[in-house]
Amino acid sequence: MKKITLLAAMVLLFGANVTQAQETNTKYKTEDFKRWQVRVRGVGVVPNESADISTIGGDVSISNTIIPELDFSYFFTKNFAVELILGTSKHDVHTVGSDISAVGGPSKANVDLGSVRLLPPTLMAQYHFYPMNEKVFKPYVGAGLNYTIFYDVKAGNTVKDVKYDNALGYAVQAGFDLMVTDKFFINADVKRLFLKTDVTVDASNLADGLSIPADVKINPWLLGLGVGMKF
Repeated sequence: MKKITLLAAMVLLFGANVTQAQETNTKYKTEDFKRWQVRVRGVGVVPNESADISTIGGDVSISNTIIPELDFSYFFTKNFAVELILGTSKHDVHTVGSDISAVGGPSKANVDLGSVRLLPPTLMAQYHFYPMNEKVFKPYVGAGLNYTIFYDVKAGNTVKDVKYDNALGYAVQAGFDLMVTDKFFINADVKRLFLKTDVTVDASNLADGLSIPADVKINPWLLGLGVGMKF
């Protein structure tokens, strides 16, 4: 009888320990990382542009700009996450060293092509590191795709119209989160978008039927600093 009582007590004790371990493990899994993060950044957009311009030759110049950026991250595990990046930028565009002598201009001219806005929603897959035991400093790297929409095109005062083709590109990323509290953090981030587009300049106002195609690489750097929240 004593053996049966002792065996029953051991079974109950083992069951209690298993239950407690399961509860602790579940608590650790839910508290060790938050599934969602949101960040707000100020981002400097610095194009690394180049172009192959038919007919008039030369190169392209695209202005730098500073924009607000919003992103949302979802963590599948504490290391692997996806991030959706949202922001839009406006750039002034002109050619550099183009030959427009055929329409009465100089052989090396900068042709004003007005301005254009870019909307490049970008989806990144990320890997997050935890080099410090207290998990205050959390660097990460990422790679993904973006689809850039060109809109609000203003051709300026020189040519009649400019058309940009929407384009699919890819992106790489590196950055870090610096925890201020267990919920709020500071973020620094660098991205490079690899982006090119086909551009058609309608210059029929300068010469009858004149259309100038160009293959333009924009390839901007995005340099960001901001704040974020986990939830």
